[in-house]
Amino acid sequence: MMEFLYFPEDKSEYIPAVITLLIFMIGAAITVYFFNKQSKREEKRINEKFNLNGNKQTNDTTNKNDNNKSE
Repeated sequence: MMEFLYFPEDKSEYIPAVITLLIFMIGAAITVYFFNKQSKREEKRINEKFNLNGNKQTNDTTNKNDNNKSE
């Protein structure tokens, strides 16, 4: 009836499949880690290049507001 499914009687035949699965899963996890690390590095570089964090603009606005209050 279901001849296309193969379940071996000797369970030691599963060992190579499990080892291969573990190798690929560890490789995938390492790849995701490096992609995240590179993405954060690139985000930081872009923020510094285009000044997207707003430090200069915030300080300038704060200084103008402080000057107006003291007058």
